[in-house]
Amino acid sequence: MGLSKSKLTRFCQCPKQFWLDENKRGLAQVSAAAEARFDEGTRVGELAKRLFGGFDDATVYDGDKLDLTAMIERTAELTAAGAENICEAAFSYGGCYCAVDILHRTARGYELYEVKSSAHVKQVYLIDVAYQRYVLGLCGVKLVGAYIVYINTDYVRRGDIDPRGLFRIQEVSAATDGYLAQMRDTVAAALDVADDPFEPTVELGERCASPYDCPYIGYCERDLPEPNVFGIYRMGRKKAAELYYNEGIASFDDVLRRGVKLSKMQKRQVESAANGLPTYVDRAGVNKFLAELWSPLYFLDFETFMAAIPPFDGLSPYKQVTFQYSLHYYDGGKLMHREFLGDGRTDPRRALAERLAVDIPTDACVLAYNKSFECSRLQELAELFPELADRLLKIRDNVRDLLDVFRGGYVYDKAMGGGFSIKKVLPALFAGDRELDYNALDGVHNGQEANETYMRLSELDGAEYETTRRQLLEYCKLDTLAMVKILEKIKELAK
Repeated sequence: MGLSKSKLTRFCQCPKQFWLDENKRGLAQVSAAAEARFDEGTRVGELAKRLFGGFDDATVYDGDKLDLTAMIERTAELTAAGAENICEAAFSYGGCYCAVDILHRTARGYELYEVKSSAHVKQVYLIDVAYQRYVLGLCGVKLVGAYIVYINTDYVRRGDIDPRGLFRIQEVSAATDGYLAQMRDTVAAALDVADDPFEPTVELGERCASPYDCPYIGYCERDLPEPNVFGIYRMGRKKAAELYYNEGIASFDDVLRRGVKLSKMQKRQVESAANGLPTYVDRAGVNKFLAELWSPLYFLDFETFMAAIPPFDGLSPYKQVTFQYSLHYYDGGKLMHREFLGDGRTDPRRALAERLAVDIPTDACVLAYNKSFECSRLQELAELFPELADRLLKIRDNVRDLLDVFRGGYVYDKAMGGGFSIKKVLPALFAGDRELDYNALDGVHNGQEANETYMRLSELDGAEYETTRRQLLEYCKLDTLAMVKILEKIKELAK
């Protein structure tokens, strides 16, 4: 039972990733985002089990680990007994193992259902289903249909979650036929790699981030010069960077020496790093940006979450829910701060919108970082609460974008590494300033962690609840304080 459907899809992405999973798993660095996706997938899978009503679950644990042999035996018992719906139906043949999310019995044979927490059917899912068809075929299971179950983003929650409404079901037998025809060779190649004592040689490239970020990227890049071609602005893991790397262009010195065609921003990044240039400042550009601001000036940042399973009535899957904001502003020359954070137990949007409409004057200039995000949330809140629309839309119309200074190339420092997010810009302009160090925060250090932390808030109580709320507030507060400090810094640089 050495090969599973998840291992097979990882092999198809990159044989080296698959080999490392089998031989050097301790080197994997799984991101918090990947763990969050896995947890959400588990929750979605549990809901999907109810798609056809009653079901039998073949899952068997030995302690805290799955007992695969017992699951195979349990599946055989259930199929022999004529069970209509078997979840996690387990099969194995010739070193290949798979557990089918839902195996649905019909008068003609069995239908296979693969459940995904995505809003779309992706190519990698087709490979997954083709592998399951292959294994079940070897085991003599008569399949009469193969389906992918995925999230219906048009669904609106009203009361208890309705599984039939939450999911869409797409028949994919024809779409997986091509992969199935090649599966015997694919499986043989994967098993050969698994048995090989030597690590396969696979060049870095697009596969390192598609369809999923590889957890071994740090290991595979250990010998790359820093910085390198894969870190060039808007080149990253795209095909162009892979082609340059395969031509022996790795370092920024290589890029300059070989005359790689670069955009203006890419050239500035590469030359700044390769030549150790000081901070670049386009004073005219900065001053033009500053001239478009006015008083009173407010600094706004939102935090949101998106969930496959909508937690509140009136909410759809993967709909952005604004649950928090931080607001810095000047009053009589003194820097002031206001904030809002939902309780984690009820829909926070109305209370947030009402408070925001009071906290920001309609004539204020509002500064955000990547304003399209804040403006989109303001638009959504205005549509959701028409009685507040006028005030919210006036706030939206007065939002200006601090990111424009860096995305427009008016200020660049080599420490930004070709990135212009606030997490890149802040440490580049304020190196060593612990007050402005996200890593020095307690518990919440980035937007992904804020999302996940807020989603867990309803499970907490007492001191743990209050501590977690404080961590969320401190994180969001730093986002707007960072904008205040960055604005002050670019004013100095423009003099």
